[in-house]
Amino acid sequence: MRVLLLGSGGREHAIARSLSQSPRLKKLWVAPGSDAMAGLAERAALDMLDASAVTRFSAQNHVDLLFIGPEAPLAAGVSDAVRAAGLAVFGPSQAASRLETSKAFAKDFMARHSIPTARARACAGAAEAVAAARSFGGLCAVKADGLAAGKGVVVCRSLAEAETAVDTISATAAGKTMVVEELLTGPELTVMIITDGRACAVLPPSRDHKRLQDGDHGPNTGGMGAIAPVPVPAETWKKIQDEILAPTLAGLAKDGLDYRGALYAGIMLTPTGPKLLEYNARFGDPETQAVLPLLADDLLTLAADCAAGKLKGGPVALKPGACVAITLASPGYPESPKAGTELDLAGAESLSDVLVFHAGTKRVSSGWIATGGRVLTVVGQGPDLAQARQKAYEAITKMKVTGLHYRRDI
Repeated sequence: MRVLLLGSGGREHAIARSLSQSPRLKKLWVAPGSDAMAGLAERAALDMLDASAVTRFSAQNHVDLLFIGPEAPLAAGVSDAVRAAGLAVFGPSQAASRLETSKAFAKDFMARHSIPTARARACAGAAEAVAAARSFGGLCAVKADGLAAGKGVVVCRSLAEAETAVDTISATAAGKTMVVEELLTGPELTVMIITDGRACAVLPPSRDHKRLQDGDHGPNTGGMGAIAPVPVPAETWKKIQDEILAPTLAGLAKDGLDYRGALYAGIMLTPTGPKLLEYNARFGDPETQAVLPLLADDLLTLAADCAAGKLKGGPVALKPGACVAITLASPGYPESPKAGTELDLAGAESLSDVLVFHAGTKRVSSGWIATGGRVLTVVGQGPDLAQARQKAYEAITKMKVTGLHYRRDI
């Protein structure tokens, strides 16, 4: 198969690695890709948000499958345009991707299809949002309705914190509408599935670490690390399948939403049972970097079957073991990251059972430099989470990444 992958981050680096291992792969392009991905795929000089350009490239190069990595091309309608040209696409329609691109749409979807979630109010402005926060006693989450690169959520434990969060979020383009919801408590869980809207292939559950600092302190980020698989009691897992995943698929069908791609369910394991926090209409980052190395099933086959509406449901086949992924970020991330850190990764890349995925780097004559907020994801692999974690942190000590920030408690 000839495959075009859209994206350039650590998630897409992990996807490119998995696709490149498929015996069915004949040619892999990535747009825009990265210097680190150049060894796995040919970079295409293509604007991934330009639906016409992506469609034209796919047709001219006889692409058999378009694999959309990040959310922005979904929001831009790229999947719809390429499908309309008769080509196979792994990625939901623009309408279906509103499960991620609009928090208000997602909360309405959950309510209409009786999916357990936090009580919430969609608010048209700052005054409404502050009133909603007051109704929850200040114990709430304030969320931008639109896309905010994983940084549009502020968890508040007082009315003063909520008022500050509303002021900050309402000043952004994504926050003209806000969702304010009651604060849930409990450990979080990420469940990612591949679905064609009919069947679903379930990936191993993982856990993201969204806060910047150790002990879950500091602002929310796009993700500072992930572990997989996360042990889930059988009774809890059955509730997730019966009360969250099954009604989600039924709701997509009932609403006539064309969903062929990855679906991310962010779940809180509350004292009263699992509740859905949010959807993402694509694989998570950095969860993907921790989950994909565990797959024994062929990712390309799963994606192609999904795009064709021929997906086989059930849990995907896994390799034994576990992965721990640790994100390294530039100084000042997430508010004002300062790029330019010189990176020497040879010490980690030479280790067995360690993978280094690049999120924001550039190759220069002396090696690598950091170009973005999140720079690298270092993944340790081991027979269990404890040994995988040890390998990941050991790998970081063998790299020269002075100044980069990472959590010590993933």
